[in-house]
Amino acid sequence: MNKNNKFKWKTLLIILIILGMLIFLYWQNNDIVVRKIEYTNEKIPADFKGFKLLQISDLHNKQFGKEQKNIIKLIEKEKPDAIIITGDIIDANRTDSDIALELIKGIIKIAPIYYVTGNHESEAREYRELAAEMTKLGVVVMGNNIEKIIRNESSIYICGIDDLGFIDRNIGLNNMKNEFKDRLTLLGIENKENFQILLSHRPEFFDYYQEAGFDLVFSGHAHGGQIRIPLIGGLIAPGQGIFPRYTTGPYYQKQSALIVSRGLGNSKFPFRIFNRPELVTVEFD
Repeated sequence: MNKNNKFKWKTLLIILIILGMLIFLYWQNNDIVVRKIEYTNEKIPADFKGFKLLQISDLHNKQFGKEQKNIIKLIEKEKPDAIIITGDIIDANRTDSDIALELIKGIIKIAPIYYVTGNHESEAREYRELAAEMTKLGVVVMGNNIEKIIRNESSIYICGIDDLGFIDRNIGLNNMKNEFKDRLTLLGIENKENFQILLSHRPEFFDYYQEAGFDLVFSGHAHGGQIRIPLIGGLIAPGQGIFPRYTTGPYYQKQSALIVSRGLGNSKFPFRIFNRPELVTVEFD
């Protein structure tokens, strides 16, 4: 084989490798997985057997098809009884509320939506307008509040807490965390026999959630560790550092369970590797 042919074959091989990597990255960042979890707790009323929650987290302005049609079709197919959004529906670095609202408009007819903020909402000037628009569309913007979900003659409670970033940063990180913990305690429902769900963006505070007595907690924020190493897990997550503990779940601690969504979009680091975007469904058994 002459030098010219060798050069051509090497060039072709490099092009094929680059093309393969681009296809892989596109697939990893755009092909949504639906992770299905069955959950049992003796506190769940019999009327809620088969009740299905669908979790959306960390959209970060990501678009899945024109007007979000790809993700909307997946959610329609799952037929959830309620949809929960655990923060970072926008990205503070390149906020585009219209993309988030496209998704809301497409799924609000499927099931009631309960939404809590993430750290990116706390950093985005556009958040108040976005929250007002979501409220107009029928979304329950939780804030630091409690909602009752009624089915037949039974009920469960869903609680929300605004992200830590909404607490005054001037008081210092330790005081911010203490105030966050105090707000969680205030959310606690007096009758602990009632089944209580918490929506809170940050999974690294699982100890706080468990101490406050919540039965089932939904979080996001970790992006699945961004890059997942086979047989090891996530590589890095905000608030948890290298080899984070909470990236996917479920995790269990005493009476509490924590579900962590790997999320849908990206922020500062633009790629997911071995970590496809996901929706999570939890069905009560």
